[in-house]
Amino acid sequence: MFKRAGSQEIILSDIADSETEYIPLLSQEDEDQMNAEQVPEVLPILPLRNTVLFPGVVIPITVGRDKSIKLIREAYSNKKPIGVVAQKDAETDDPKSGDLYSIGTMSHIMKILQMPDGNTTVIIQGKKRIKINKILTEEPYIMGEVISFESDKKHLEDDKFNALISSLKDLSIQIIKLSPNIPSDAAFAIKNIESTVFLVNFVSSNLNIKLPEKQHLLEISEVTSRAKKVLAALSKELQMLELKNEIQDKVKTDLDKQQRDYILNQQLKTIQEELGGSSQAQEIEELREKAKTKKWSKDVAELFEKEVTKTLRINPNAMDYSIHLNYLETLVDLPWNEYTKDNFDLSHAGKILDEDHFGLEKVKERIIEYLAVLKLKGDMKSPIICLLGPPGVGKTSLGKSIARALERKYIRMSLGGLRDEAEIRGHRKTYIGALPGRIIQSIKKANSSNPVFVLDEIDKVIGATHNGDPSAALLEVLDPEQNTTFYDNFLEMEFDLSKVLFVATANSLSTIHPALRDRMEIIDISGYLLEEKIEIAKRHLIPRQLKEHGVKPNQLTFPKKTIEKIIDNYTRESGVRTLEKNIAKLIRNKARFIAESEEYDKKISEENIEKILGAPRFQRERGISNNYAGVVTGLAWTAVGGEILFVESSLSPGKGHMTMTGNLGEVMKESATIAYEYLKAHCHHLDIDPEIFLKYNLHMHIPEGATPKDGPSAGVTMLTSLASIYTQRKVRASIAMTGEITLRGKVLPVGGIKEKILAAKRAKIGTIVLSKENEKDILEISEKYIKGLSFVYVDSMIEVLDFALLKETVEHPLKFKLN
Repeated sequence: MFKRAGSQEIILSDIADSETEYIPLLSQEDEDQMNAEQVPEVLPILPLRNTVLFPGVVIPITVGRDKSIKLIREAYSNKKPIGVVAQKDAETDDPKSGDLYSIGTMSHIMKILQMPDGNTTVIIQGKKRIKINKILTEEPYIMGEVISFESDKKHLEDDKFNALISSLKDLSIQIIKLSPNIPSDAAFAIKNIESTVFLVNFVSSNLNIKLPEKQHLLEISEVTSRAKKVLAALSKELQMLELKNEIQDKVKTDLDKQQRDYILNQQLKTIQEELGGSSQAQEIEELREKAKTKKWSKDVAELFEKEVTKTLRINPNAMDYSIHLNYLETLVDLPWNEYTKDNFDLSHAGKILDEDHFGLEKVKERIIEYLAVLKLKGDMKSPIICLLGPPGVGKTSLGKSIARALERKYIRMSLGGLRDEAEIRGHRKTYIGALPGRIIQSIKKANSSNPVFVLDEIDKVIGATHNGDPSAALLEVLDPEQNTTFYDNFLEMEFDLSKVLFVATANSLSTIHPALRDRMEIIDISGYLLEEKIEIAKRHLIPRQLKEHGVKPNQLTFPKKTIEKIIDNYTRESGVRTLEKNIAKLIRNKARFIAESEEYDKKISEENIEKILGAPRFQRERGISNNYAGVVTGLAWTAVGGEILFVESSLSPGKGHMTMTGNLGEVMKESATIAYEYLKAHCHHLDIDPEIFLKYNLHMHIPEGATPKDGPSAGVTMLTSLASIYTQRKVRASIAMTGEITLRGKVLPVGGIKEKILAAKRAKIGTIVLSKENEKDILEISEKYIKGLSFVYVDSMIEVLDFALLKETVEHPLKFKLN
């Protein structure tokens, strides 16, 4: 854009209309005359603010300083030239010699105009460049000793320079066309400038660049170099103008669309009013009517009114309108302080829980206790219960039974694979498509502030990711001290969750955040005994599957022996999920005959099972004979309950190497190493010749190699296996063991005791060896689970060996060759 820095734009049409002799065009005659002028040795110096004057260029300036007015009047009356020099700092009111640039322009005063506002405007024309050698005096105005500073006009006639000038003209005209602030007359001036030097000076004078950059252009001696600098500045200015115009066009288009939408919306509003009211007003009115029935606090009511007022000011077609309306609907739909009435009949609650689930006495007892306290106190914070156990034992369905027993609403939320914190806390409503978190959404669907809320698979929540940590967000939800003021990002308002009965379910505690685990009351739900599974099948699974398959109870019967065979031969689980699938398969087979009215046997016999379900998939787990040295039965915990495992060891002549196989984890390998090193250190206790460890290789294997195994609880089993193989003594019959070992000979406690006991019972094992510290776990287990079992509690590894190893050797003992 052409204008003088820090001054008003030069409007060529205005000058042309009023004073035609001031049109900034320079004829060849004028240029020759200007070049022929001599530069006096001494010139009065006029400092200019924010302006650089170039030779040949005519500019108007406003003179305000007394010194400058005196200089102008004397020079004009005497028709003398003056030196015009830019000052370095425009803020300096009385510039001295050090405040001025050394290169300036010798100028002639063309006219002095007295303006109506009292200011003096002077029209001056630059003639030749000068250089100030020395300032002679500063009073009454600056006088300086000057010399001519001629331009280097080499290469002005060659093609390259002509092409440069042509490009400069083209860019200047393009800028004039694009800029709305420059009159089109300026293009006329550019086209009619014949002198190439003056063209460069004229464009330089009107460039929209800073004063130091413009002064630098004046100081460049070679015209070609100056032209190149000017061309670069013009290119930059043209790019800026094009970008600016592009933005303005886009904004104008957007504004036009908004104006069109506004006009159409106003017309639509008028039509709706004629037809009987505005849809926007109707929506808001309906929300206000609903709000009158809400039991919310004063703060929520004020927030609602504030948001309503804000929504009414928004254009219904705007994106923000739907966001605000969605927010208001969420506020109104939430059950603020709305609760269902609990049924405090304890016997009724107990009856419901017994109807739905067989066993699980510990959980049922906790729910009855909660009801009893609630009945006495009338108001209490709900407990945060976590049901821990293997799959298929009824953890999730128990939550539904609790809701039925209390006569509360039931909500189930699966947390498996949850990785985004916003799923719990919600998104801020400023985002497009924002929603409350799933906690608030579920409360809204239940239409009650005190439901039974099942958080299923809480151990499967993904940890911290780039989307936040859902486990950390759950800390507030599951803390009775904090969840009275649960903050959802979408609501931007606290919501009371303290009356919600949260029931979490998990298969393992190891993957649950420690702080989250600490907030919950853990209730273990172990696997079922064979007898319990039979009862569950008779009371719950078979009736449910008969109903789901449209078969009447009198059309099909399952004898107890049949159920027992299904459990023994076709399932290996702590729960009853696979058992139910097999029962469903048997019923489907018979349903075909019932549907076609064909004859069939109503009784599911043991013989029919193999025809329908195929060959038995599992054999009953049993302990093995003690006729083999180095084979010992251990007890293991898995995600689907307890199992027995066998540790097998063998020796072969060699150099004392130890090999372990069976897909063992690092911890299990460490336990084997500890057992081996302890046995070597205490070989005298078992009368083992130390030479054996040097002359024989040891191979330890745990069968079912495709199954990964890890953990420290097989330590005592491995020790006993090694002691048996090195002594060739028999292991006590019908025995199983579990416990962690240390190098100093201690036996440490392990977990999963109840599951391991159930596995031992399934395998018909009579004696279990445990750490002394696990005795407390046995005392907490119901008598029916440990009936028929005997327990041996040990504190040291020597005690294990003394009890587990018999004095007699196996039938065909290995004869060690040590020579």
